[in-house]
Amino acid sequence: MSEENINLKFKFKITVVGDGAVGKTSLIQMFTKESFSTEYHKTIGAQFSVFDKKINGDKIKLLFWDIAGQDDFNFLRPSFFKESKAAIIVYSLEKNELGEDSFKHIHNWDDDIKEYCGDIPVVIFGNKVDLIDVKNLETSGINRIIEEKNYLGYFITSAKTGHGVVDAFNAIINELYIKYKDIPV
Repeated sequence: MSEENINLKFKFKITVVGDGAVGKTSLIQMFTKESFSTEYHKTIGAQFSVFDKKINGDKIKLLFWDIAGQDDFNFLRPSFFKESKAAIIVYSLEKNELGEDSFKHIHNWDDDIKEYCGDIPVVIFGNKVDLIDVKNLETSGINRIIEEKNYLGYFITSAKTGHGVVDAFNAIINELYIKYKDIPV
């Protein structure tokens, strides 16, 4: 099998969605560059990051599409979702308005994914665990959503400390690899 075929077979676009300021960009940067910035920069429209990984000797090319969470960019979303092989929905674990609203909006993001991408693997990242007391973390609501929507999984993450980030991203990457490894190009 040629290098070109391997690249085509294992080239995955992963769309990362969630409300503004939940940490989507920071999570991608922590995973792809092992870095974190304390400055908040609003994503305008979408931005993408490329990351290469090897699994069992196969080269995987990942394209992470970080879609702006603000409603101002709703009109752009259909084109940004196009050809996604998987999606990550991020919400904030903070006990404030951002955390509550971003949790409530998981269903809206799921609706967008289903409308523009169909039935693709989805994982949920509950981000900003570094800002809460984990002992008081209530998970029954998110567990109901995971079960109801048949999501691939739920991960507690911190873009700031890196907590859970590698495991969370690898779960979706490994799922895609398994799904596509035996499909001929």
